[in-house]
Amino acid sequence: MPYSGKTFKGTSSGQIVEGTFQRDSLRDGEVLVRISHSGLCGTDLHALPTGCVLGHEGAGYVEEVGPSCKTDWKVGERVGWGYIHTTCGKCRQCLTGKEEYCPNKHEFFTHDHDQGSLGEIAVRKEDWLFRIPDGLSNENAAPLMCGGATVFTPLIEYVKPTDRIGIVGIGGLGHLSIQFASKMGCDIVVFSGTESKRQEAMTMGANEFYATKGVEDFNTLGLPQPLDKLIVTTATLPDWDNYFKLLSVNCTIIPLTVALGVKMSFPYSAMTLRGYTIVGSILAGRSMHEAMLAFAARNHVTPIIEKFPLTKVGVDEAVERLQSGRMRYRGVLTNEE
Repeated sequence: MPYSGKTFKGTSSGQIVEGTFQRDSLRDGEVLVRISHSGLCGTDLHALPTGCVLGHEGAGYVEEVGPSCKTDWKVGERVGWGYIHTTCGKCRQCLTGKEEYCPNKHEFFTHDHDQGSLGEIAVRKEDWLFRIPDGLSNENAAPLMCGGATVFTPLIEYVKPTDRIGIVGIGGLGHLSIQFASKMGCDIVVFSGTESKRQEAMTMGANEFYATKGVEDFNTLGLPQPLDKLIVTTATLPDWDNYFKLLSVNCTIIPLTVALGVKMSFPYSAMTLRGYTIVGSILAGRSMHEAMLAFAARNHVTPIIEKFPLTKVGVDEAVERLQSGRMRYRGVLTNEE
């Protein structure tokens, strides 16, 4: 049985064009999903010139189950998927629970350019398809498939509930970091350029808020205690010299910024003499991804979203708002009225 659906992809000029995803049949272990919602992520902007179909934060409904599927998928079941499409299951990373670092993985941007979550249908390998738990709507689940996984993993792996953590930036990743960390019980200190997002940050669970634009010496901010962890979610890298003034001994620094081709430069003496640790982190393995969705549903972690129709006009508008920095805070495109 042939399958066909509308897609939206980028071009070398950065324009969005409409295309068609087609598949003659489902292969072993594949599931056909009718897309209801798609998040729009900053990585989609990086992918615009490649010509691939955009979108890697999908949510929708199982429409058909292919042969040899091992999971008891049911037609109509709510499911979602994220950045990773498949992993090999045989390498050391896969066998030790770090499958997001699988060197043989297929993922958005580098593989399967003919389909994404900005479309009508998707054919996904069942291994990286996730059930959406009750208590989490499709429109709120979609942005968590990449954004939620990105911030949840380092919080679980490196942060304790008793930690005092700094979160730099209140955007697509930052506002999710605040909510997850707050529900974990952390003491949360938020840094933003201006005062405009103070009330939102406090409502989401921040304990302290500091506006940093124009502040030459961060010692003058007057933090009552130093930070045990620092999570950076801004689109550009921060002034490390100033932020290092706010850190406790043995602080862990977690940069989540996607800044292609940018080099990081740290105050070397402070980093070594005070025992700072800088860690990289990407996405989530399947177990962590499922735990993230369950945690969000149970603790009412809700992305702040702007909704757009999943049409050419809607995609153009959403991309423009994200490019201009006016999106608050995750764009979600929908095929539902």
